[in-house]
Amino acid sequence: MVTRRGMLKIAGAVGAAGILAAPGRAVAASRSQTAPGAWQTTLDGMVTAGAVGVLAEVHDRARVWTGTSGAAQMGTGQPMPHGGTVRAGSITKPFVATVVLQLAGERRLGLDDTVQRWLPGFLPGGDRITLRHLLQHTSGLHDYSRTDAFAAIYESAGGVERMRFHTWKPQDLVAFVGDRPLLFEPGSGWRYANTNFLVLGMVIERVTGTRYGAEIRRRVLCPLGLDRTAVPGTDPRMHAPHPHGYVPGSADPVDVSVYNPSVAGAAGEIVSTAHNLNVFFRALVGGRLVRPAEQRQMLTSWPTTVDYDYGLGVMTRVLPGGTRVWGHRGDFMGAYWTETWVAEHGGRQLTVSMTPWGDVEPKPSIAALAQLVFEGIED
Repeated sequence: MVTRRGMLKIAGAVGAAGILAAPGRAVAASRSQTAPGAWQTTLDGMVTAGAVGVLAEVHDRARVWTGTSGAAQMGTGQPMPHGGTVRAGSITKPFVATVVLQLAGERRLGLDDTVQRWLPGFLPGGDRITLRHLLQHTSGLHDYSRTDAFAAIYESAGGVERMRFHTWKPQDLVAFVGDRPLLFEPGSGWRYANTNFLVLGMVIERVTGTRYGAEIRRRVLCPLGLDRTAVPGTDPRMHAPHPHGYVPGSADPVDVSVYNPSVAGAAGEIVSTAHNLNVFFRALVGGRLVRPAEQRQMLTSWPTTVDYDYGLGVMTRVLPGGTRVWGHRGDFMGAYWTETWVAEHGGRQLTVSMTPWGDVEPKPSIAALAQLVFEGIED
């Protein structure tokens, strides 16, 4: 979910110290650890530029570094929580993709099955759109969250507030796309669209007979021990320490840390922590969650005109120094921005989550941090 950013700045935020540790043992970072020092300085710079707060975890084989900067809540001195829960937005998509790929490996569905096979009559063009197209954003479907009708509901702070506890059904969100003609013939182009993953969530439910969130819990969260990750459905609250996130664009920012996430559904409702997301992506890219045949297809990317290419539910980028990373970005209503990346050949990982505000732009700020983490000074 993406929305406009305000121009206000939050002044006077205080950076918090980083932590470098062997797994299970936290110790204070020393000044001699130059790489962690540079990472922390970058986090502090994000807050200076206007973010309310930021948290990050770097996992490097036997070591884990966590860092925070700024405030957990605007206008308070409450520090960002190490290990805080955030609304991970579109990082929901790799979880949904994992379930679809597992079902393909079990031969309960085929990646080249059409939407029409599983949801007959539901989607215009569904007889030409395959599950692979949905996973890779090559379906040609419009993005429901970028339609004028949807934007009109959330264009003001009052609208965001009125919809705080509203429950959306996925079919009602897909209806914003209506009978619009496809942007291109399925499989012939690429356009990121949250609609694709709403439909995939519905397909999972048709194939399994259970809610897609229950399948994520059974197949991914429980086996990996991701006890700080949840698919909340319609539950508006995060039941663990968390930073507050604010929809920018008005004099009185709207806090959406309590918000019914069905507005994003299978495209962006998951809540998680930096640590849990690192565990998940380490397992996913490391081949622990899907079979080799599906793994190869997942990591076969479609070239795009943006700053990443796209596999089946995963993003990939080549950093300036030549390091390829896999992962995903997530944005929940402009209030929480999270990125998680793992180096292609294992080793180092980065997950960072920002509560943006003011002039700070998440993508370039986090790109600078990623380059330091993956290609910067070794400690």
